[in-house]
Amino acid sequence: MTNPRIEVFDDAAALARAVAGDLLARLDAAQDDGGSPQIALTGGSIAERIHVEIGRAGPSSDVDWGRVVVWWGDERFVATDSDERNAIGARRSFLDRVGIPADLIHEVAATDTAGSVADAAAAYARELREHGSGAFEVLMLGIGPDGHCASLFPGHPALDVDDQVAVALTDSPKPPPERVSLTFGALNRTRAVWFVASGEGKAEAVARGLAPEGSPGATVHETPARGVTGSPTTEVVWYLDRPAASRL
Repeated sequence: MTNPRIEVFDDAAALARAVAGDLLARLDAAQDDGGSPQIALTGGSIAERIHVEIGRAGPSSDVDWGRVVVWWGDERFVATDSDERNAIGARRSFLDRVGIPADLIHEVAATDTAGSVADAAAAYARELREHGSGAFEVLMLGIGPDGHCASLFPGHPALDVDDQVAVALTDSPKPPPERVSLTFGALNRTRAVWFVASGEGKAEAVARGLAPEGSPGATVHETPARGVTGSPTTEVVWYLDRPAASRL
């Protein structure tokens, strides 16, 4: 694995504030260099806390939100207005609050806008090819208790897909069963990978994700989060609270 930086915070609130502050600083720096940074968001409870912090601090920051492009690493294939969609919480807590233009927010199609989850995955792949910059500035990912990231689960055939940008899942072991996920090939095209994890329930998966090669459970098929390391120049950071870091 790329040597990651591990940041440990006292609790989830401190973790969320730190990640939000680091993202605002990174976006501002990228824009100072003339870029229009593209970011990929994740879902989950700690991501929601991070989004709340960005939504609180973002409007008064130096970031030009009209030059930030937003994607998701994965999405649940449910109705557009379903609270199960990662995009719903992100819009409510973050994106609408800072005023990112609608045409810069690239959501995965929903059950009421796509004929099937396969159609949604194909459309999302086309959109990323057409409007992506070639690399995310920051890719945020959570990690599940089983070691999954995005919607790439242990032992699933999607882990071995290397000729597609996005894949459709119809049998996710975690509900809802239908999902769209970027593949490792797409996820690894990023300048920074930020894993975020909170709570003791994530501690074992975090330990496996960061374990030396050859350790028990330390393969991509057992712990898919190990498959997202970017390139040799990618910044890899694991943002953890103390309970999530308790087995390191």
